[in-house]
Amino acid sequence: MNVAKFTRSIALLASLTLITACGGGGGGSKGNAAAQGSNFDSGCTGFCATNSPAFLTATDVGTVISRAVQEAQMRGVNATIAVTDRVGNVLGLFQMNGAATTFTIRSTLVDTPSVSGLENLAILPSDLAAIAKAVTGSYLASEGNAFSTRTASHIIQEHFSPHETGLPGGPLFGVQFSQLPCSDLVTDANNAASSAGIGIGPQRSPLGLSADPGGFPLYKNGHPVGGIGVIADGVYGLDRNILDNDNSVDELIAIAGQFGYAPPVDRQANRITVDGRSLRYSDVDSGDLLSNPANAPAFATINGVLGNLIDDNRADPVTPATPIAVRNYFIAANGLLNGSTFGMPNSGIEDADVIDATLFPGLDAFVLTDGAGNNRYAPRDAVVAVGGNELTAADVTQILRSALGVANEARAQIRRPLDSQARVTISVVDTAGNILGIARTRDAPLFGTDVSLQKARTATFFSSTDAGTVLSAENDVTYLNANGTASTTVVDFSADYVGSVASGKGVRAFLGTDAALANGTAFADRSGGNLSRPFYPDGNDLVALPNNGPFSKPFVTTPASNSWSPFSNGMQLDLVLNGLVNHLAGGVNATNCVSTARLSNGIQIFPGSVPIYRNGVLIGGIGVSGDGVDQDDMISFLGTYRASLALGGDGIGDAGDMIIGNAPTAIRADNITPPAFAGQPLRYIQCPQNPFINNNDENVCDGK
Repeated sequence: MNVAKFTRSIALLASLTLITACGGGGGGSKGNAAAQGSNFDSGCTGFCATNSPAFLTATDVGTVISRAVQEAQMRGVNATIAVTDRVGNVLGLFQMNGAATTFTIRSTLVDTPSVSGLENLAILPSDLAAIAKAVTGSYLASEGNAFSTRTASHIIQEHFSPHETGLPGGPLFGVQFSQLPCSDLVTDANNAASSAGIGIGPQRSPLGLSADPGGFPLYKNGHPVGGIGVIADGVYGLDRNILDNDNSVDELIAIAGQFGYAPPVDRQANRITVDGRSLRYSDVDSGDLLSNPANAPAFATINGVLGNLIDDNRADPVTPATPIAVRNYFIAANGLLNGSTFGMPNSGIEDADVIDATLFPGLDAFVLTDGAGNNRYAPRDAVVAVGGNELTAADVTQILRSALGVANEARAQIRRPLDSQARVTISVVDTAGNILGIARTRDAPLFGTDVSLQKARTATFFSSTDAGTVLSAENDVTYLNANGTASTTVVDFSADYVGSVASGKGVRAFLGTDAALANGTAFADRSGGNLSRPFYPDGNDLVALPNNGPFSKPFVTTPASNSWSPFSNGMQLDLVLNGLVNHLAGGVNATNCVSTARLSNGIQIFPGSVPIYRNGVLIGGIGVSGDGVDQDDMISFLGTYRASLALGGDGIGDAGDMIIGNAPTAIRADNITPPAFAGQPLRYIQCPQNPFINNNDENVCDGK
C-alpha cells in the first residue's frame, strides 16, 4: 500500500466531513481529525517545540473556555473549567453561574457511606478537580503521544485493562499520587516572586494526576501547549469499564473546548498499544457535540454574564460549606494569562547545551532551570556521608550521561511514530533523598519529572537498613468523613504496614521475617510495587480474596466490604494524606508530603528505579519515568551499569569495589519469596526483550 497516498486520502475525507459536521450537532464524525480541529499526523517527533515555538495566548485561553461554556449551555449544565499551559500554570479558571461548588470523590469500588482514604470525601471545591484534570491532560502529553484523563484511568487500576480479571495492575499503577501540592520538586506559580501569575515548571496539581474523564491536552503546531479540565457532574471518579460508552458530560464539554487545539489523531492514545491493547483516549468526539465550537462567542461577552473567572478556593476548616479564596493556583483579578513557551526560560525546561554545553554533550538533553539561565539540579556531591563511599558530582554526571545514552538508543513504548527514541526524565538522589541531579531527554512528558524523583527516593529508602524504623515513626493518619470531620478510622504505620511476624500483620509478617526493611535488601520500584498491589502475585484475583500485598489495602468484590480503590490504595496514599488534606482543606502550602524528608514528594509504586551501591554500601538511587515501565527499568539499571563501566568498574557495587554499580546480586529483592506464595518471588527489574532501535540485541539486562 502507498502509505502517503492513503494518508492523503484520509485527510481529504476528513476535510469533506468537516463541512457537514460543523453545523452544530452530531453527524457521524467520530474519529474525524478535521472535525476536531486537528490533523492526522503532524510529523512532530520532539523537535517542533524548539523549531516552531508556540504557547497558549490569553486569547487562546478565552476561546477554549468560551467553546466549552457554549457546549455546557446547550446541554443545560453548568461547569467549572480550567486551562493550563504545558508546565501546569493555570491560565484561566472559570465557573459558570449555578455550577456545583464542591464535588465528591467516588470510585464505586467502595460503598458510598464508607470511609477509606479519599473515598467519598465531599467538601472539596470544584475548581481543584478542574485544575487537576487540566494538569493531567498537559502532563501526560508530548509530541509523540496525547493522553487524556480517561487514558490515565485505563492505566492506574487493579487490572490492565480495568474490565478484565486475572491480569496485572495498570502499567502506571500509583501514578495518580504524583505532582502533589506538598512535593518539594513541583513549584507554586502564585508566590511573591511571580507577579505575572505564572512561574517555571513543573507546577503542582491539587489532587495529583486525575483519572476522571474530562481532561485533555491542548496542541498548537503539532506539539502540546497546555490542557483543559472540566467538571460539571459533581463526581470525581474513573472509568471502571472501558468497553462501554460513558457519554460523559465532562468529556463532551472538554472536547468542545479542545476544538481547534486537538492533538494530531495519529498521536492520540487509541493509536498507541501497550501489552497488545490500544489505550483509551475518549468516549466522545466533536461529532457528539450539540454546539458548533467554531461559532462560540468571544470570551469577553460571557465573562461576568454566564459565569466568572474565580480564585481557586478551599473548604474553610471551621465551616466546610463556606469556601475561602486562597489563591494558590489562579488569581481572577489578573484575568486570563499567556502561558509559557516550552523549552524557553519562562517554562523552566531548557536545552542543556544552552545552559552548559559541557555537561551532557551530544546527548540532546534538557534540564530544569530557574528561568534565569541556571540549572536547578546540576550534578553535585552527596549531602550525607556514607563512610567515604558517597556519590560524587562526577559519579552523578556519569550516571545521568549513561542513562541518557540508554534512553536515546531505546525504542519508545508509548510514542508515535514507531521506532521513536524513549523520552524520559532521570533523577539521582543520595541516601537522605537529596536531589543530586536531574536530566531529561527531548520532549519527555512532564509527569515523569516528579515521578522519576519519587522512584529514585523510593528505591533508596526501602533498600536502607532503617526503613522499618522510620516508617514505624510516621505520624498516624485519621481518615475523614464525607463532610470533612475526623472519622474513627486511624492508620498506624508501625502496626499496619511494618508489623511483625508475631502480629501476623505488615510487611514483616508477609515476608516471614522481622528483619524485613532492616536487613539491607535491595528494593527496586518493581519490588516495592509487588508489595503495594491489591493482589499478590500482581493480578492474581482468581484465588480466594483478599490476598493483597502488605502495603496495599485488601480488595474484595463487594463494595460494602471493600476498602481498596485508586483513591485509597494503601501506604502510598496514607504516607501523604496528612499533607495533602492540609493543603486541600486548609490551603496549607507544605513542602514535605511525608514526615521524613527522605520521601519528601511521596513514594511511587510502578517500575523504573534501582538503588546504587559502592563497596557493598547503599549510596543512593536512580529513578526514570516517561515511557514504558520496562524501558524505565532498563534505563535506570543499564544506565547505572554503563556508568560503572565508564568509571572503571564491573557494573556491580560489591564489597571491595570502590566504583559505583548496581546492587550485589545476592541482596536483590528477587531472592525473596513470601512464605505463603511458593514459587512467586518478588521481582527486581524487567527489561524489554529487543529494546534498541539500531541493533537486535536481546535480553540486555541479563547477567548484570
